[in-house]
Amino acid sequence: MHLNSPQFSTFDHDGMAFSYFDAGERAGSPTLLIHGFASSALVNWVQPGWLKTIADSGRRVIAIDNRGHGASAKPHDPAAYHPARMAGDASALLDHLGIARADVIGYSMGARISAFLALEHADRVRSLVWGGLGIGLVHGVGDWDPIAAALLAPSLDDVTHERGRMFRAFADKTGSDRLALAACIASNRVLVTDAQAASITQPVLIAVGTRDDIAGSPHDLADLLPDARAVDIPNRDHMLAVGDKVFKEAVLNFYREIDGR
Repeated sequence: MHLNSPQFSTFDHDGMAFSYFDAGERAGSPTLLIHGFASSALVNWVQPGWLKTIADSGRRVIAIDNRGHGASAKPHDPAAYHPARMAGDASALLDHLGIARADVIGYSMGARISAFLALEHADRVRSLVWGGLGIGLVHGVGDWDPIAAALLAPSLDDVTHERGRMFRAFADKTGSDRLALAACIASNRVLVTDAQAASITQPVLIAVGTRDDIAGSPHDLADLLPDARAVDIPNRDHMLAVGDKVFKEAVLNFYREIDGR
């Protein structure tokens, strides 16, 4: 299997079909990747080199297209997008593949989903990497209503809100279902409480770009968790931090650390 173009498969869960890939070393430690809003497994994990980076370290790499994204089902009902339901999709993929427990990496919305995976299905999660989401997991990441409006606007030319333009342009670039994304925004922004964060006992790495104006401080979030460490990704914003070499090296070092425990 070529790591630049992994073979995607499908499985059914919750009355929907989900797309995923399962690549790398089959006997290696399973690593589950959960992508961010308006992205996909291909855009978030293959194109920036994450699949190759993790597979080359001897791991098995699994990534799901979240509901509403990629080649997975795209309901237009906001109720379908509570992060606990989306975490259930990830758990169901592990069931489908016969994997009891995995190291989980989530970026942005994927970090939020993976937090709910740890809260709702703690036995499935050995460790967590949260990229592109710091204390915003608990305190919120600002007003996303203008982003929903940008997604529903007739064209990018009609959007003046800066963050709205960024996400609308990204959604157009990825050929996303904008109605599904707007529905996702409506109900995915559920916050994790301080007490819930403190109950996540797995080792956690939190990595955020120093120019990211969405995520919030990774250090403040790490302070709430029993076993967490924070990494600054220098001079990267929310979009550009995804594939940064500092982020990748931090993840590989994190896995060396916890594998040695």
